[in-house]
Amino acid sequence: MTQAEALILPEYVHGYPDVVFGGYLAGLLAKHAGGEVVRVDFRRAVMVGTPIHVSSREPGHAACTAGEDTVLVEASPSALTLDPPPAPSWAAARSAVEIALSGARTVTDCYGCGLACEPGRGLRLFPSELPDARMMAAAWTPDAKLADATGELPPEVVWSALDCPGGRAAFVYSGMGRGAFTAALTATQVRPVYAGADYVSHAWTVGREGRKHTVGVALSTADGELCALAEALWIEPRQG
Repeated sequence: MTQAEALILPEYVHGYPDVVFGGYLAGLLAKHAGGEVVRVDFRRAVMVGTPIHVSSREPGHAACTAGEDTVLVEASPSALTLDPPPAPSWAAARSAVEIALSGARTVTDCYGCGLACEPGRGLRLFPSELPDARMMAAAWTPDAKLADATGELPPEVVWSALDCPGGRAAFVYSGMGRGAFTAALTATQVRPVYAGADYVSHAWTVGREGRKHTVGVALSTADGELCALAEALWIEPRQG
């Protein structure tokens, strides 16, 4: 067992107001857990600006806790059976971003897709529909402030890029209701991702069962080489 790391995540790392951005926290746990493919399950909401602890009790596993006993998020070894569709071209992904920015888009400061985020304090990843395809896409060039000293994006940032696009796909193509949240995120990273380089994000729906929506998300180089792949489970809140 590793010693628990005490953290307070900054207030700008949020999705819904005051709630820690799921992909970011998942990436932190994946980094502690290690392993080729990691599944992160969100048990309770984690609030920004509040103390949490991240620890790994055994290889391949990690947990985020409040105090010593309340488990908020857990990471464990997993597998991915997704067969991702080919990444759209860089030109198509750029066109999708232009569509996203030209439409009646709600301006938020979501860490993943918020237009109001300053560069380096959010991904500024703006997915939108691809014409003639049931797929969301975005062109993305990560800001240098998102990277470590070597220019590489840490896992928490890469996993963040695997979050919002899937939610957008479920909202648009599966009719997912408002207030839905990421309940589980399973991902693998197969290539390093660097600030200043061009990447293509694309996301698609996998299935729906009542309030549960499963989506796939991929991040690739501008030439279509896969960098990271994820399957996410989003859940709509109960009505009434």
